[in-house]
Amino acid sequence: QVQLVESGGGLVQAGGSLRLSCAASGRTDSTYIMGWFRQAPGKEREFVASITGSDGYTDYAESVKGRFTISSNNAKNTVYLQMNLLKSEDTAVYYCAARVTIYTGYAYWGQGTQVTVSS
Repeated sequence: QVQLVESGGGLVQAGGSLRLSCAASGRTDSTYIMGWFRQAPGKEREFVASITGSDGYTDYAESVKGRFTISSNNAKNTVYLQMNLLKSEDTAVYYCAARVTIYTGYAYWGQGTQVTVSS
């Protein structure tokens, strides 16, 4: 089992920045693919960004490209999401997730952290 704990959410004004962290523990593996997702009230959960542990490949949703950056520190088993130029539409609960390969689904999820962007 893998346990994921997010932190770093909060209230920020539009145009501001936040950095989310996701600490992994348990049967972690540096080759796992780590992702960030978000869910706004009344909306479906959506993909935000991912990073592949084995080669550092990153992927982003179009809506956050150029504003958000995903990174990882394998020594600390932690993944980060740096969010800049935040907009009110970025308001959501942000979840960290992990999957073993690109052929498997995200099997492990954190409890989520709230990000609220005021306009």
